[in-house]
Amino acid sequence: MNETTLLEPHEIQFPELGWKFSINPTAFTIFGFEIQWYGIIITIGLILALIYVLPRMKRFGLDADRAIDVIIGGVIGGIVGARIYYVLMRWDEYKWDWKAIINTRNGGLAIFGGIIGGILIGYIIARIRKVKALPMLDVVSLGFLIGQGIGRWGNFVNQEAFGTNTDSFLGMTGGTIQRTIADGMNMDGDMYKNGLEMLWEKPVHPCFLYESIWCLLGFVILAFWSKRRKYDGQIFLMYLTWYGAERFLVEGIRTDSLMLGNIRISQALAAVIFVASVILQIVFFIRRKRDPESFVLYANTEESHRLIEESRRKRMGLSKEDAKAGGDSEDDDDLDIFNDDDEPVLIKDEDDDEDDDEGDEEDDDTEDDESDDDKEDK
Repeated sequence: MNETTLLEPHEIQFPELGWKFSINPTAFTIFGFEIQWYGIIITIGLILALIYVLPRMKRFGLDADRAIDVIIGGVIGGIVGARIYYVLMRWDEYKWDWKAIINTRNGGLAIFGGIIGGILIGYIIARIRKVKALPMLDVVSLGFLIGQGIGRWGNFVNQEAFGTNTDSFLGMTGGTIQRTIADGMNMDGDMYKNGLEMLWEKPVHPCFLYESIWCLLGFVILAFWSKRRKYDGQIFLMYLTWYGAERFLVEGIRTDSLMLGNIRISQALAAVIFVASVILQIVFFIRRKRDPESFVLYANTEESHRLIEESRRKRMGLSKEDAKAGGDSEDDDDLDIFNDDDEPVLIKDEDDDEDDDEGDEEDDDTEDDESDDDKEDK
């Protein structure tokens, strides 16, 4: 390998598109502490997910004041879970360096670990705060897709999570990518041990881009369908199906997969998630066909209405007792709690229509009588 032909570490290129970038993974330094673009991008994804999700809690029958506690716990659990998952899969690299275990500024977060950790801690807090799990999973699934779609660009900045060599017009390369491949193809390198055949001078698949586009497209589709969901948990199952399919395919071309023997752990897990979620959707579809009344959305229940109303009244400064007492009143709904996005539909019964017709006829008769009286007077 000729060192002079390597790109600069911070240089990134898309040769077929003629694009060249120079991006330093360190965004800036504060008091000697380096702030990485990776962390900034993930934070931006999280903030945008919250901006979208929180105002839509009511559509899913959830009280935002209670749900925010679940989200905060889920975020913390997700970060911890993502790091634990990654470290455990690469334990030989971390077992003698405890400081490196908690250093996530340069990457090292496994998304499946984040999903598992976030759901686990979020579920515990949901039980404590009396937040229904299934509608909560539905709405945060939309946030997952936003966060994942944006967060993957942190991999772009770090030049990581790339795929095998490709001649595609989307193929990318970079100084860090080239050095990673060169090191990985050494006799003791991970790529060589995993049976990969990589050339450092050739472009590679931009796996970060594939997943980012797939997640953002999934967000658009599921956000549209969320208004038409048939049962609580449906959006979450659709998310698992959508993401499981993509991760299974993309993981097959990645060069940094976490391995268990010859098995790509994330690819195997993605396959299991995809199959399980599809089967569950088929089962629920059949059950709903047979007994639609047992699949009532939580947003349409009295419990949901009561909890949201109680929270509203507490924000207005009413006592706990007054809030509970007022929660049973459906007349005091000046914040449109019971109808989220749709305008109320006025439905007339046939009897009402007949009464209206009779009333119209009486009015016509009265008008005729008055007209005859006028004529007589004249």
